[in-house]
Amino acid sequence: MHKRFLPTALIGTCLLFIINWSCTKIDTTNLGSDLIPAVDNIHTFDTTLDIISTQGYFTDTTQVLPTENYALGRINADPLFGTTQANIYLQVKPNVYPFIWGNAGDTLIAADSVVLCLSFKGSWGDSVLPQQLEVYKIDDANFRDSVNASRDVNYQPNTTDFLGSATINPLTLKDTIFIAHHKDSVANQIRIRLSDAFRDYLFSRDTSLLSPNNQFNNDSLYRLAFNGLAVKAVGASSQSLLYIALADANTRLEMHFRKKNAGTGYVDTVYNSLRVTPGNSLNIAPSGTANYIARDRTGTPSATASLTEHYLQTSPGTYINLNIPGLTNLSNRIVHRAYITIQQIPTDPASDNIFTQPPYLYLDLKDTNTVTPIWKPIYHDLNPNVAYDPDNKTGLPFFPVSVTNNSFGGVAKTQFGVAGKQVYYQFNITRYIQRLVTQHATNYQMRVWPAYNISYPQYAATEYPYSNPIAYGRIKVGSGSNPNPAYKMTLHIIYSKIQ
Repeated sequence: MHKRFLPTALIGTCLLFIINWSCTKIDTTNLGSDLIPAVDNIHTFDTTLDIISTQGYFTDTTQVLPTENYALGRINADPLFGTTQANIYLQVKPNVYPFIWGNAGDTLIAADSVVLCLSFKGSWGDSVLPQQLEVYKIDDANFRDSVNASRDVNYQPNTTDFLGSATINPLTLKDTIFIAHHKDSVANQIRIRLSDAFRDYLFSRDTSLLSPNNQFNNDSLYRLAFNGLAVKAVGASSQSLLYIALADANTRLEMHFRKKNAGTGYVDTVYNSLRVTPGNSLNIAPSGTANYIARDRTGTPSATASLTEHYLQTSPGTYINLNIPGLTNLSNRIVHRAYITIQQIPTDPASDNIFTQPPYLYLDLKDTNTVTPIWKPIYHDLNPNVAYDPDNKTGLPFFPVSVTNNSFGGVAKTQFGVAGKQVYYQFNITRYIQRLVTQHATNYQMRVWPAYNISYPQYAATEYPYSNPIAYGRIKVGSGSNPNPAYKMTLHIIYSKIQ
């Protein structure tokens, strides 16, 4: 009998939570649909509640995983947000040892060149202006040996020898490039030829040499010889970020050389590649990677936001605190729709078209009922088809598997009005408001920001990816106290009274 009590209690708790969740599931329509009852002030009413909003700035510890796209470039003069510097650090290596130039038995005739290739996935900012990129050797054993370390956007390993540079035109990166004497071709790739001295340094460590320089014999020896490469943006006039996939096959270190075939004696020009590797069971450690991203907003409007406007910048970036006093002790009612609207304040059309808005915003809650205030997910609305528990107390997950943006909102949309072309966002928080009025739940403060990933470390170390690329997007929006209705941030509720 006692053996059955714990499972029964757990099932009962889960059922109670699901029942409570289901009681709030009144609205089953999608955001923007026409199935919401018309406001006639007889059966259906509406009200708009004021929002008290304040500007926030993250002390950002965002991490970019090796499988995600990295930001590379420099923005020198965003009129609202200042400068952004984005560098990439990577370790390329063989995926099998011993590593041999060509095939076993071939004779290396001459080393031609070494080219660093980066897989290009897109850009943000002014892609008309070129980017100047420079490559350096990494002189930092911690980067080489701590390959499993978690590195956030503040991390920079030490660098040494300058190896090469290239001026990149983002608009031409999709063009096909022919390599290896037209034997191969590639598109969407940045190519930076490195110095002859570095070429000779690598080729002199071939395993075919009967000397202590056989660093291509195993992973431990290889990492002693080569820490990795740093790619830095140095352009004085550049205004964009490039997005690079380090795990893609197009990111590699190409080593072009001439060899004599062991069987035929034929001399051929070929290339081998080293890549960013996830590691494997053959005693090969994962490649070290890092994405350094620095913001400098000094002297810009975003650094000294007024009470009537706010500035949102994708991670590493900024956020807005929201407080809605009118929700406290709000009378019980049937909530058909409750949504927060956040509206852009257009500035210069040219710069707004170049430095475009974040594709998505995210909204969560601030719980001050704990010893130390914590952030947690909003109840119910992140995914209306999945039961989850933001308080992490019922055995249900504290976060849904994914956020359903077509119902939750937070998606950038465009409207045309007295302010001209204007971006706006809406969050559907109907179920959360229904829970608040039905259960007399806590009226939490909220936070909104253009998230790159989402984490709640009080529950787990897991980071949930959101839909914005790292450092992609910025926008100026109206606060809850903005006097202009075209810009003011509001909470609108459509409801029916309970008789």
